[in-house]
Amino acid sequence: MKLLFLANRVPYPPYRGDKLKIFNLAKRLNKDHELHLLTFAQTPEDLTYKTELEKIFKEVHFVYLPKWKSAINCLSAIWDSKPLQVLYFRSAELQRQLDSMIAAHNYDAIHVQHLRMSPYLAGRKDQARILDLPDAFSLYWERRKTVKRGLLTTLFENIEQRRVLRYEPILKQYDLTLACSVEDIDYLERTHHTGNLRLLANGVDWETFAPRNHDYAHNHTILFTGNMDYAPNVDAVVYFSDVILPIIRSSCVNVKFIIAGQRPIKKVAELASDFIEVTGFVKDLAATYNSASVVVAPLRFGAGTQNKVLEAMSLGVPVVCSNIGFGGLGIKSGEGAIMQTDPNAFAQSVIDLLSSEDLRRSVGQAGMQVIKTRFDWDIIAKQLEGYFAEVSHLKN
Repeated sequence: MKLLFLANRVPYPPYRGDKLKIFNLAKRLNKDHELHLLTFAQTPEDLTYKTELEKIFKEVHFVYLPKWKSAINCLSAIWDSKPLQVLYFRSAELQRQLDSMIAAHNYDAIHVQHLRMSPYLAGRKDQARILDLPDAFSLYWERRKTVKRGLLTTLFENIEQRRVLRYEPILKQYDLTLACSVEDIDYLERTHHTGNLRLLANGVDWETFAPRNHDYAHNHTILFTGNMDYAPNVDAVVYFSDVILPIIRSSCVNVKFIIAGQRPIKKVAELASDFIEVTGFVKDLAATYNSASVVVAPLRFGAGTQNKVLEAMSLGVPVVCSNIGFGGLGIKSGEGAIMQTDPNAFAQSVIDLLSSEDLRRSVGQAGMQVIKTRFDWDIIAKQLEGYFAEVSHLKN
């Protein structure tokens, strides 16, 4: 098949989030299919990755959308009812480029990444189109309301949530809409009665995060990973440091908490102390995971599944996490990840793991088996290939 990927961000380097998913899916699909890419470049550095992407995509096209232009787009929010994240990625130039590519190529199917990019092909019923959502955004905003915020922040978030709820029915205009967890699918179906939702889970690169005989002997390092300018991650590490970590340290005095992730904002950097390390960007994330005794994911809002949980499980590192994203894993608590919502219970589960090498090993190795059988990118790419064939057949 000849397939077009329409992405909101340049999918390289494939470190986290949006970039990681498109890169890993395309890397596997290009063996049997001709792939084209159209994406926004937001920085001059993004433009330098074309050569790397051309190793996977036969054609790579960038539309340059610097952040200052996106900011101007958002000024129209005063009189526009669309969500800010959709306005942020509005571009007449990208629409022209997309229309030109569709006219020049007979694509068998088009993959549209993110609600942010949904306007560009919502009306093209002549094309076989799949909309791939990283998570249910209305669910994200609903959960975010449970965390106390400032007055102006709360006002903004309430407005954005209402706009997202009104806008999300656009997913009905696509042949298929994909979400990464059953939990998100159930929420979207209840909310919008779409009828076209399917599952496409987030995955793990088994080559990068293959088990490396994890050492379960050490019991003094707690790890959190993620982009540290992303609101759910920022809230999680501050909450963990202020509320949960002191409980853990009352029993495990020598434990150290490592916060590993790029772009730590001031609020995160200020957490650094004798027993909290803020690393910034980490190139070899797998090695960082392997240095951890326990990985924690105490997120209080968000949706979808958490890459940090999947990656740690893949390497056999035991995880303690909140309910955010856990339901989408389809596992029981203890099968790689222990789920706790109460801060005292969360702390106790970490203490239990730090106190028992056997427990760390049993939880960690259970996680490896889950990833190997259900969350390998090879398996997920094959599933997406089937979805492409399905929507392509509908148009023929």
